[in-house]
Amino acid sequence: MEDAKEEKTFRGFSERLTLGITRVLESLPGVLDVRFVEREPAEKRYLLSWEQKNNCVLPEDLRDFYLTTDGFTLTWNSKLETEPVPVGCMVINSVAKLRLLAQSNIYSLPSAPTLADLDFEDALEGSEGYKEPHFDSRSRIFELDPCGGNGRVCLVYTDCTPGAVAQQSEIWFLDRSLYWHLLTSSFTAYYRLMITHLGLPEWQYNFTPYGPSPQAKQWASLYQPLTFYGDPHLDSAGELFLNKLDPDKAFRGKAKLPASKKKQPSQVPASGDVSAKGQGATGRQTVNRR
Repeated sequence: MEDAKEEKTFRGFSERLTLGITRVLESLPGVLDVRFVEREPAEKRYLLSWEQKNNCVLPEDLRDFYLTTDGFTLTWNSKLETEPVPVGCMVINSVAKLRLLAQSNIYSLPSAPTLADLDFEDALEGSEGYKEPHFDSRSRIFELDPCGGNGRVCLVYTDCTPGAVAQQSEIWFLDRSLYWHLLTSSFTAYYRLMITHLGLPEWQYNFTPYGPSPQAKQWASLYQPLTFYGDPHLDSAGELFLNKLDPDKAFRGKAKLPASKKKQPSQVPASGDVSAKGQGATGRQTVNRR
């Protein structure tokens, strides 16, 4: 009995956290093994320690997320002939893995260049009005999602000053060519994008000028994301076609099960009430036929 209650509680928690996307995926043809990894909430002291160590203030919505679950992992497979093939993957690193993007040498040679050496000022289209991240001290970059090696989704603090606490952050995508592409200005908006794109391969490349690879486009045509494709760079009008996410409802701890209440014995209605209800139902059916 207790196991059934715990499973019901977990299912309700996962449904609320994933905005019901697990049920959507399970209803799609050929989708197998939809797996959501349950995680314990992060402790506040770990969040405070992270902020002190990195001299940054976590965004309020990301802080609420980590106080609900310390990271996020949801994967699903697709059945091709008789073999399951890994397709969808949604990942948000835990607090422990929210590390500063590596400044180490790219090659193992003594004089090999670092990311800061490869930094450049040229910006691609699509990030007007926002300052591009840099690999030097002007920005502080933390990895949110490794994207399976197809790039990096990063929490980026720009306009940083050495010794000063960084507060303003955005979500950017670093592609394999080391070009930056703005995804969203808040974590809540990025979380919504990740869910509505079903974690499809290379979905972040929809927000680049060149788009995803042909193979990724085939997966996207087979499992259409729950978003509007009029323009890959969504404007305010496109927001109407996306799921609305309320972080106050989604990013909160697991609720305790309410105490069970005894059901009151149902009373049998009088014959007059039954006939009246029957007439009312008949009347409604007649209206519907018109």
